Amino acid sequence: MSMLKATAESAWQWKQQWTDGWNSFWFQPRQPHTLAVIRIAVGAMLLYTHVVLATDLLSFLGGTAWVDNATIQDLHGGAVVPRNGDFGWSYLWYIESPTLLWIHHLFAMAVAGMLMVGLGTRVVAPLAWALQLMYMHRLTGALFGLDQIVTMLLMYLMIAPSGAVYSFDARVRRRWPELVSGRWGKRLWPAAGPSSTATIATRLMQLQLCVIYFFGGLWKARGETWWDGSALWFSAANLEYQSIDITWLVARNPTLCSTLSHATVIWEAFYCALVWPRLTRPLVLAMAVMVHGGIALFLGMITFGTIMIVANLAFLSPLFIQRVVSGGACTVRGGRSA
Repeated sequence: MSMLKATAESAWQWKQQWTDGWNSFWFQPRQPHTLAVIRIAVGAMLLYTHVVLATDLLSFLGGTAWVDNATIQDLHGGAVVPRNGDFGWSYLWYIESPTLLWIHHLFAMAVAGMLMVGLGTRVVAPLAWALQLMYMHRLTGALFGLDQIVTMLLMYLMIAPSGAVYSFDARVRRRWPELVSGRWGKRLWPAAGPSSTATIATRLMQLQLCVIYFFGGLWKARGETWWDGSALWFSAANLEYQSIDITWLVARNPTLCSTLSHATVIWEAFYCALVWPRLTRPLVLAMAVMVHGGIALFLGMITFGTIMIVANLAFLSPLFIQRVVSGGACTVRGGRSA
């Protein structure tokens, strides 16, 4: 009986430790400073993409676009390729009027700008995500990684009080305290303190990044050039992507080229495991900056490389972010490591 009792107590303690760890991982309140920096960058990138669309809006949207509304509906419905049908839907499929499209687009740009500066963040964050989703389902075939990562980050930013700091909302809260004293005021202008929603949003970002990198690494491992070490050379030599010619550097250092190719696959496949321990996290994040910085500088994908670096900021603690922003003088309480 004593052995059975000891076993039961051990199992109960293990269960309690596991439960405490789970609750701490997902729900222990954390400061919003990291998410605020991500919000600024995502809002700026979203505004940039809308400005790019505005340079030739009617070629992307409406009945006379390169891919018209009827074709987009067929693509999502599976009429063109049955196995590619999905449940995506967008009200932009049904808007033909150029005037209405321009009004809608200017509104989307205003929302993106408000998100960037943190004005009415609790309202514009979900609104920006909803509008972006409508664009995503309308612009099928004209999207790439930038749009997907921006949409992902927007989805999680709308959960958390990302406008509580580094925003116009924070100024409103300080300047007109009577405005934020009521029930709705506290919801619209949340205090700059630790919250569980900030933790949940951060964890969701982190876990989705781990999934993205893991399957990206597995996909690379299927390619022969990643196994023989020539992938970096073929990437650098591709004129369609080349923004800065580094073929001379890669060609003169074949061993370096091969080493970096293999290191990229290993880093990407094992990111999901190595980014969590404090010992290896700085190395993993430094590698992320080098890989995505290289993509931004040398492969012509400045926006994609930049947004991936922004996404990796989710693994930086709010305490570290405030230290950087304030130049070393930090007053955060309740901040925790990633």
